[in-house]
Amino acid sequence: MSDALPLRLVLASASPARRKTLQAAGIEPEVLVSGVDESLVVTERAEDLCLELARLKAQAVLTRLRPTDDQRTLVLGCDSVLAFDGEILGKPEDAGDATRRWERMRGRSGVLHSGHCLVDMVGGRRAEAVASTVVHFADISDHEIATYVGTGEPLAVAGAFTIDGLGGAFVEGIEGDPGTVIGLSLPLLRRLLADLDLQITDLWTKVAPGNQLIEPLG
Repeated sequence: MSDALPLRLVLASASPARRKTLQAAGIEPEVLVSGVDESLVVTERAEDLCLELARLKAQAVLTRLRPTDDQRTLVLGCDSVLAFDGEILGKPEDAGDATRRWERMRGRSGVLHSGHCLVDMVGGRRAEAVASTVVHFADISDHEIATYVGTGEPLAVAGAFTIDGLGGAFVEGIEGDPGTVIGLSLPLLRRLLADLDLQITDLWTKVAPGNQLIEPLG
C-alpha cells in the first residue's frame, strides 16, 4: 500500500446497484448522496454529460467531508446515460416515457456510458474517465414492455433498463464491461486508483463475499 493510512471510500451515489458492485468485489464503501440537480448540465455528447455529472457529484460530497488524521478519504462520483438514435437518455420522466423508449429500443442497440470521477482528499488529486459498453436489446413484445414498465424498475435507471434486475431478460448481449451498464466499472476504477498511485487491493476488506476471511494484499 502506497500510504500508511487506511483508505476510506465514499460513494457519491444513491444507486444500490453501484454499492452492491463494490461490495461483491470486497469493497465496503460509505454512501453519501450528492443531491446534484442533473438537469443543470446540458451537452450534446453523452460522454461529456455523464463525466461532468460524475465530477459534480464527487465535488458536492467533498464539500461536506472533512479530512481525518487516521484515514485517507477517496470520493467516487458516477453517472450513467444511454446514447440511442442520436439522443442522450437518462432516467425516464414517467411510465409513458419508459414505454415509448422501449418501443423504439427493442430489437436494436445503444451505447451505455458511465462517467467515473475519483478524488483523493489528500492534495485534491483527481482521476476520471468514461467507460462505454454497447447494449443489444431483445425484440420484446408490447405485453412484455407494459409488464416491465409496470414494475417501476425502468423508471429508476438510466436508459430505462437494467442487466442485473428484471431487465436482464430483455438484453440479448453486450460488448464491453457489464459493470459499465450497472453503473460502475471495476476495471476502470482499478485504473483510476493506479493514476492516484493506489491499488484496488488496498480497498479490500478482511471479509470477502461468502464470509471468507482474507487479508488485504496491498
